[in-house]
Amino acid sequence: MNELNVNLQHSILTLAGNGWSNRRIARELGINRETVGKYLVLARSKPAISTTGSEPDPNSKPAIPISGSEAEPSPKPAISTAGSTAGRQSLCQPHSPQIVAAVAVGLSAQRIYQDLVCEHGFTGSYQAVKRFVRHLRKTQPVPFVRMEVEPGAEAQVDFGQGAWVVVDGKRKRPHLFRVVLSHSRKGYSEVVWRQTTESFIRCLENSYRHFGGVPKTTVIDNLRAAVTRADWYDPEINPKVEEFCRHYGTVIMPTRPAMPRHKGKVEAGVKYGQNNAVKGRLFTSLAEQNLFLADWERTVADTRIHGTTRQQVIKVFNEVERAKLLPLPSSLFPVFEEAPRSVHRDGYVEFQRAYYSVPPEYVGRQVWVRWESQLVRVFNQRREQVALHARAEPGKFATDPLHVHSPYRRVVQHNLDYLLDRARLIGKHTGSWAEAMVQQRGPIGTRVLHGLLSLAGKHPVAALESATEKALHHGTWRLRDLRTLLERAGPSPQLDFLETHPLIRSLDAYEALTPDCFNPQPKTCL
Repeated sequence: MNELNVNLQHSILTLAGNGWSNRRIARELGINRETVGKYLVLARSKPAISTTGSEPDPNSKPAIPISGSEAEPSPKPAISTAGSTAGRQSLCQPHSPQIVAAVAVGLSAQRIYQDLVCEHGFTGSYQAVKRFVRHLRKTQPVPFVRMEVEPGAEAQVDFGQGAWVVVDGKRKRPHLFRVVLSHSRKGYSEVVWRQTTESFIRCLENSYRHFGGVPKTTVIDNLRAAVTRADWYDPEINPKVEEFCRHYGTVIMPTRPAMPRHKGKVEAGVKYGQNNAVKGRLFTSLAEQNLFLADWERTVADTRIHGTTRQQVIKVFNEVERAKLLPLPSSLFPVFEEAPRSVHRDGYVEFQRAYYSVPPEYVGRQVWVRWESQLVRVFNQRREQVALHARAEPGKFATDPLHVHSPYRRVVQHNLDYLLDRARLIGKHTGSWAEAMVQQRGPIGTRVLHGLLSLAGKHPVAALESATEKALHHGTWRLRDLRTLLERAGPSPQLDFLETHPLIRSLDAYEALTPDCFNPQPKTCL
């Protein structure tokens, strides 16, 4: 059933109290006459329940008459839930101490009603208890506790909206990053285009450098750039953000989801920055807006008298909080990327077409590979570092000797030394190429050495020395490249037969021994 709004209902009762007929009220308000009568009857039959306990007004008007009918008797007196002596007293009033105590500990109206019936023989209805409890909760709001912290103990972080930036004739609005130190209210502001993990880390790092120190804890909301899974009791922090916190010695503390009051200082700080600094402004670049924000922080935000602390922000920061911040580390947080990789059966992980060894127990398992400008680090699933290598060029192998499985390490090394000795016997260049190849290719170089010795049995030593010298000069370590160089050198020269040799006797020596074989006598005819 549709109901009239409160203003229209009040108009019906007021006009009826002035003696207007139902027909006249319906015509004046543009509603049905039966609707007017229904609300007048409803007003007489269900008087409002008073929750104030005030005394009845002796000058109040009598019951509202209905035009064309006799005046109805006065309605029943209102039920008071406030404990007043006037009107009908609430049945909950004798049990007020018990109800107040139950409300204070957070019990529901249903639970309070059940306890009253069972323990105190309450004879009233559940609706009476619910009205009484509702009135108590309206008059006794639970206050929020303001949390103040020690100097240097906490910083709060949040994002808002920056001022418009005109880019190629189009307006774009960046994100306003703001950090507020909870004790002094000293702030730092910066605008960025995207809320990525890398931009979040760099903004946070810039704020620490701006403050000249690091707070012990950093309170953030559950933004995706920093929190992988939001959970008030056990949140999952982005691994890269965790590394950043270890580098700077701080601790990330996400707030409870949908609880902005947990970081109320920076909520107010973001609002202050948006309204006082960037609202109504237009910039031509992101850098221009950041320069403006730095000047605004120095000349406006730092010099103001804060509304809560009633002290100048920069004065409290310089005199109290700056010295309590943790010292900055000696270096910036390194720029790196990381991704999961599977360990191949040969004990290597591949990254950008280069190969890096890991301990043999991780074969077939997934690890995290992190690459920096000069280093490659390998971590297990517990974020423990298991391997460290210098970055290798594409196609190269980086091998740690300790990553060779212990039962085979001695046998493999012995076999490798033997093959290298045989390669050194071939020639100077062949031995140097073999050593450099093993250093570059790692354990797979053992198989290449077998192929090198096989080539030595098919080609002259000079040709093989020439090919390995060229391979060393060009830095190529593939056996197929040696084969190509040998093929380009042309066919092997034919062997020359010697006329004499010190180890072979001359034919004259044999002639003296067997003269008949060298000077046969002619046969005589008979």
